[in-house]
Amino acid sequence: MDAVPLTYRRPSYVSIDSIKRKTTSSSAEHEKASLRSGVSSVSKGIPDALSFDRILRGETCQPMTLVDFMDYLMYVEHSAENLQFYLWHQDYVRRFNKADTSDLVMAPEWTQAMEDEINTKLRKEASEACRQHTGAGADMFKGTYFEVKTVDTMGVSNKSLSTPPSTATCSNHDDEASTYSFRNPFSIASTTRTQLSDDFAAAGAHTPFTVQPYREEVNRIIATYIMEGAPRQLNLSGQERKALLHALSYTTHPSTFRTVFRTVDNTLRRQSHPNFVRWSAFNGNPPRITFASTLGYGGVLMAFTIAILVTLSRADRGWRAFAALGWVVGIWAVVASHRGMCIYPDDETSTSAASRHKRSFDSFGSGNSFEEEPWVVRYEQRSLVRKIFDREESIHEPALRQIHTVIMLQSAMAGILAGGALTVIFVALPAGNFF
Repeated sequence: MDAVPLTYRRPSYVSIDSIKRKTTSSSAEHEKASLRSGVSSVSKGIPDALSFDRILRGETCQPMTLVDFMDYLMYVEHSAENLQFYLWHQDYVRRFNKADTSDLVMAPEWTQAMEDEINTKLRKEASEACRQHTGAGADMFKGTYFEVKTVDTMGVSNKSLSTPPSTATCSNHDDEASTYSFRNPFSIASTTRTQLSDDFAAAGAHTPFTVQPYREEVNRIIATYIMEGAPRQLNLSGQERKALLHALSYTTHPSTFRTVFRTVDNTLRRQSHPNFVRWSAFNGNPPRITFASTLGYGGVLMAFTIAILVTLSRADRGWRAFAALGWVVGIWAVVASHRGMCIYPDDETSTSAASRHKRSFDSFGSGNSFEEEPWVVRYEQRSLVRKIFDREESIHEPALRQIHTVIMLQSAMAGILAGGALTVIFVALPAGNFF
């Protein structure tokens, strides 16, 4: 494992808006090379030992394991569905390629040419729909010279078409029922199957064959991750969702998820993983970090008070140097707290840089929603003192321990340099001799 340099900086926070999907062939080749190497070239501040691929392969220790990554996505970033789909897809590809049954011939590969053809068709349909909506601007010219006159070639009055049929009331009730079922599509299996058929029809795709291999599993994936209102709905565009439904109506081959998997993989590697490493570099929860920062500012203020009083008195210059202790420790604590670190040692480890505060993100619920879990209410009801002095756990990942050690050394150097400079300045000032 390579040593973390003293000039180390944590990864910058990556927002969803800052992710740029590569479209050129050169950038695509560069991305493939990055995936093969297992190192993300986009995110700086991530050691090779904490790379995305090493975490997924189980080559990291607590608190940088795959379970910790899932905890972060579940309780901090609220996007656990990406990793859940990613892991399922990897397992599905492995099982599909390993299978040796005769029904695999009914699930042919979804080629790139077929995908490009569907995308072209969907873009053309979207363009035609936009042109049809341009007719709405004709109302602006109504009653003017530019009004477009329509000819009633059927000889039927428009008023006769404006009266709804007598069964309209029943139809409205049916619409309300279907809307309610859409908002609750996972209450019973029959409703789910109906919703799947409606989604395929809305995308312009035919209903798939049920005898294809893994069809039931794929249908559950659609109901869980793909269709509108799914409990773990992926962040896909409308065209991506329609193109995927077209592909899944044709085959259950893993190649149908090519584009969706690329989108999820891009989000995990370029946003979630760097933010996870950045978040793991903290060794305290927000109340403890704020408490440490307050102590640091208090120490700096006390040091200034002592230095000013001694300078204004008749005391020897040497007494002013005692303020250096407050400056060094205070600035050290302030700089460390701004980087998510606490400088005081804990009960479980020999140095503070090797301890990580235990956050209450240890359990999974039945789904991705955890607001109603009992531990959430209990933690929110804790007093501020209990949150500051909460339980702790040791860190077993060597790379993360090195990161914490380097951050502590950087903070200590900042405190020594700034404290030393302030001490020299105050010692050089002439005495005030006021008292």
